[in-house]
Amino acid sequence: MEDEYGKMTSEGDKFTIKNFKLESGETLPTATLNYRTYGALNEAKDNVIVVCHALTGNASLDGWWGGLLGEGKAFDTNKYLVVCCNILGSCYGSTSPTSIDPSTSLPYGITFPDVSVQDGVRLQLALLKEGIGASSIKSVIGGSFGGMQTLEFAVQTSSPHSPPNPPSSSPKPYVRSCIPIACGTRHTAWQIGISEVQRQCIYKDPKWLNGNFTPTDPPRAGLELARQIGMISYRTKDAYDNKFGRETKNGVEYGKYAHWEVKSYLEYQGEKFLERFDPITYIKLTEQMDSHDVGRGRGGCASALGQVKIPVCVMGIDSDVLYPIEQQREIYDLLGGGGGRKFIEIKSEAGHDGFLLEQEQVGRGIQEFLDLIE
Repeated sequence: MEDEYGKMTSEGDKFTIKNFKLESGETLPTATLNYRTYGALNEAKDNVIVVCHALTGNASLDGWWGGLLGEGKAFDTNKYLVVCCNILGSCYGSTSPTSIDPSTSLPYGITFPDVSVQDGVRLQLALLKEGIGASSIKSVIGGSFGGMQTLEFAVQTSSPHSPPNPPSSSPKPYVRSCIPIACGTRHTAWQIGISEVQRQCIYKDPKWLNGNFTPTDPPRAGLELARQIGMISYRTKDAYDNKFGRETKNGVEYGKYAHWEVKSYLEYQGEKFLERFDPITYIKLTEQMDSHDVGRGRGGCASALGQVKIPVCVMGIDSDVLYPIEQQREIYDLLGGGGGRKFIEIKSEAGHDGFLLEQEQVGRGIQEFLDLIE
């Protein structure tokens, strides 16, 4: 199967806030975002496009949505300053469980505080205003976990229940449009259940030791199995059937000696994941996704999204079993009027990963929508 990510690195610039208070009430002594930019800020400082990554992504947009980046493409670097952050809690350069806790001079590990999607977006907004110096954002775009962040950007800059934005001399709203892709208004029991089974794989690994494992001997088997479960939920029956069928590597189709092609694929995906991700970070990030609920503290999802009056283009994948397309239709239906709304259904047999793999369709939809935004 086509892979959704290229080589993953922690390249980028750093933005740091001291004593960053989290939604939980805890405080991070230092909250750092690793980020990358493509293109240049214009004189008005309002040509910014923000792209939010999914669960295991990073700030290097060119490595996973590269087909959308560059001259004449959706993220046209001749027109826009494109900003992509590695989210708070992730392991590609931002503050995470692998970072040093200043109170102990050791990695946080399992003691890393609970971070919510709301927290991560507040920190990204601080970067955009204080670090980048953007007067406003033309659009925020993201799929899956990135889509959840995208909705948070829209709500946090629209809702009276959210912290106020600093005064601006610009008559434009700070976030002028957004494009949430392949996500919902909140994480449902279905999505939380799939995340929980993956976490349980890690917990059941004998080397987990309640998160106090030896760094040189982590619970690799549990993380590998968690990733394999994720890879099934990201695709579809048809995608697996069409790629692998009942093919085996040894011609045997029964019992313990059957070495199915699909088994080899899943083993490869699990093993490859071990090279680039930390088990505690994986647990903490899936918990962060489970925290997603744009209505929490805002009177419910209908109330929160009803405050969003900017243009919004909602995209969904017709074959997505993890975030079914009816969840994107719910977002569309709950958005406030007056801003202009658009709904795009991406045709793909790839399932949820279609937002990464169907770059031609996704890019065309983004580009056509952005062309309508001042």
